[in-house]
Amino acid sequence: MIVKRLDQIIDTPAHVKGDAFESRRLLLASDGLGYSLHDTLCLAGTEQRLHYKNHIETNYVIAGQGTVEDVATGRVHALAPGSVYVLDQHDAHILRAQTDMRILCIFTPALTGQETHDKDGSYVAQGTGS
Repeated sequence: MIVKRLDQIIDTPAHVKGDAFESRRLLLASDGLGYSLHDTLCLAGTEQRLHYKNHIETNYVIAGQGTVEDVATGRVHALAPGSVYVLDQHDAHILRAQTDMRILCIFTPALTGQETHDKDGSYVAQGTGS
């Protein structure tokens, strides 16, 4: 059994901050589950262009308002508490936070916890070194 609390993650290497977000990485590859779980904060008024070419990501909005745009189609979807969106086709997307947002994110394969976005908004596939 694995038991963790968010307050145990804050200000550790598993608490990653960027200009538009904070990712509190609760479950990671080292937990051996095949997926990782992140409690992510997106700051009001920010826009993130992301494209997880090496991961599938499921996102569940638990607080705040925003939109996610499918870059391929231009379709924009409103996001609010209770919304879920899944990047099941490695979809390039733009996440816009109208208010501060809190999103629970699941990545498959699991992240190690120290990934940072590359120039196209992607994470390197685990074990590739590039």
